[in-house]
Amino acid sequence: MTPAPLLVLAFGNPGRGDDAVGPLLGDKLAGWLVDQRADDVEVVVDFQLNIEHALDLVGRRRVLFIDARASGEAGARFESVSAQADASYSTHAVSPQGLLEVHAKVVGGASPRAEILSVRGESFELGAPLSAAANEGVEAAWRGLIDWVVRARGVSEALCA
Repeated sequence: MTPAPLLVLAFGNPGRGDDAVGPLLGDKLAGWLVDQRADDVEVVVDFQLNIEHALDLVGRRRVLFIDARASGEAGARFESVSAQADASYSTHAVSPQGLLEVHAKVVGGASPRAEILSVRGESFELGAPLSAAANEGVEAAWRGLIDWVVRARGVSEALCA
């Protein structure tokens, strides 16, 4: 079976406050894609990126990583990411750049075009609820996420109402 050309890898721990933004957005997107009957986008939600996720990148045209971040400006932000060797591949949690690098080495070619959508979090304690700031960031991220999907799919926004 041929993989969907677009992959969204949403990661974070739902039990650790604002770290839940990745899974929240990933799950919401998965439901939205079902409603849109969009089979050209696959969503994978996990606690963290692992080296095995490099195989999820095989055959993809574009990849979007979704995660919380602990620093920087408040709200949501998109950034391009590219393959870069780092030590994260030898740990339990791989960086998006490290994962792209592992993919390129394993597959023997260029990695797919990739971006990361991150939302600034404030509270990452075990059992903490989503903070007000992260909740606002999730709302802004959702609008940007839908826009990314529409552009990446190359379809009219009118079809995605």
